[in-house]
Amino acid sequence: MFLQLQILQSHFYENGAIDQWTTNFKNYAGPYTIEDLYAFAKAKNYHNLIAVDVTASPDFVNHYINLVDNGFHIVTANKIANTLPYEFYKDLRDRLETRNKQFLYETNVGAGLPIIETIKNLHASGEEIHKIRGVFSGSLSYLFNTFSQEEKRFSEILLEADALGLTEPDAREDLSGKDVARKLLILGRELGIRKEVEDVVIQNLVPPELNGRTTRSEFLGSIKTLDAIFDKNKAELDHNQVLRHVGELDLPAQSLEVKLVKENKTTALGQTQGADAVFEIYTASYGEQPLVIQGAGAGKAVTARGVLGDIIKVAQSLN
Repeated sequence: MFLQLQILQSHFYENGAIDQWTTNFKNYAGPYTIEDLYAFAKAKNYHNLIAVDVTASPDFVNHYINLVDNGFHIVTANKIANTLPYEFYKDLRDRLETRNKQFLYETNVGAGLPIIETIKNLHASGEEIHKIRGVFSGSLSYLFNTFSQEEKRFSEILLEADALGLTEPDAREDLSGKDVARKLLILGRELGIRKEVEDVVIQNLVPPELNGRTTRSEFLGSIKTLDAIFDKNKAELDHNQVLRHVGELDLPAQSLEVKLVKENKTTALGQTQGADAVFEIYTASYGEQPLVIQGAGAGKAVTARGVLGDIIKVAQSLN
């Protein structure tokens, strides 16, 4: 679809009918291959090309190196390329350097929040980063913020979040901690940690009997099983504590962990509201007082803004 859209937009822009592209796309778009994209760009003698990946496809990322070889910079919201085996991670960056191309992916962690850029800038300036700790998931932030503040059963809140579209289509994707693990790995690799996603220690919040081969509908039908588990966690809290689902990267220990923790209400993590994400960055210069970045950690609008921001950065660098 990417190629179909770009070719048709180009054609109808040249013919003064860009406002009709949706109709023309429906009427005239046809099958394509990635090689057709390269041929089209070459035939048009296009330069300063940017490939934008806003999918979650595990397959499209396999084209990244060829895209770079064919003259494309890459902007992506897709986390997969940065969490594939380290050999691919390194090969892609070597190729980018050889071809003098850019690869921007700010929205991989924190949606529209400037997490990756901040980490890169601190690291490049020689700042010694000791630890990164935070609520990485907007979905899990909403679940535990609400559960800690209101007298509702966990299953009730989870169903509400599902109805609001705050969770993945199958909420077990959120509760498994795997998505947070991928984000944590991305930050770790920015700081030189050569780990794989399998090295992240993950506390899976889905009971074994609700995981595995059970369908989504079977999971939802048994969702009240979760209540006893989280009621116990809530009962163990002190009056000044809340539950938070966090990712933690410890640089000296070279460890990455995803877990449910008790957090004091007065801390940055303890004060999160709604579906906000929050990140604490502990460095040598900041000492015991971390640099805190907080804001909407999920959502179409903030993610779109972050992707557009990366596109603008590439464009400005080309000028």
